Amino acid sequence: MRIPAHIGIIPDGNRRWAVSNGMSKEKGYATGLEPGLAVFKLCEQIGVKEITYYGFTTDNNKRPMTQRQAFTDACVNAVKLLSGENASLLVVGNNESKMFPEELSSYTTRRAFGKGGIKVNFLVNYGWEWDLGHLAAAGTGAYRKNIITGMKSNAISRIDLIIRWGGRRRLSGFLPVQSIYADFYVVDEYWPDFKPEHFYQALDWYDKQDITLGG
Repeated sequence: MRIPAHIGIIPDGNRRWAVSNGMSKEKGYATGLEPGLAVFKLCEQIGVKEITYYGFTTDNNKRPMTQRQAFTDACVNAVKLLSGENASLLVVGNNESKMFPEELSSYTTRRAFGKGGIKVNFLVNYGWEWDLGHLAAAGTGAYRKNIITGMKSNAISRIDLIIRWGGRRRLSGFLPVQSIYADFYVVDEYWPDFKPEHFYQALDWYDKQDITLGG
């Protein structure tokens, strides 16, 4: 089986899961911690080199305060949880905004924990316009290398496979440059209902794709 070097994770459906289980929407976010760790363990077992988790976006900050606090807490706790593993952690997002959790400020430079191991990126208070918008000043004649270097997310490599839970068929602004040749697999179940077979089904599907990178 061909193993993707870099997997992107879009853990969607937390609010819908909470409502379907008779809870208020903000209660769904904390349930994503255990699935996040489980995905990390599975990636570690099969030899994935890099994982990027979509935490929350600048647009998500338009949601009610109780939800904002809940998904912010979930991101902080997820990073702290993975700091107990063999991981090299990096948080990417607009850390100049008051919406960026102060507890994650020290992770905006990559930090190794345990034996290092997999590169793990968290997108926290991330926005594609924040990431790429300032590049407009470079003009259309800018070289590709200079564009990539100038991106705020330049420390994150190209993604091979993106897995999105929750049934939505969209990227929602997820790393538009790194996702340019990514294969996109959708799991209809909500993220809190994660099962290992979701992950293995995505890998089996990916193994059957014709990966050409445009060539």
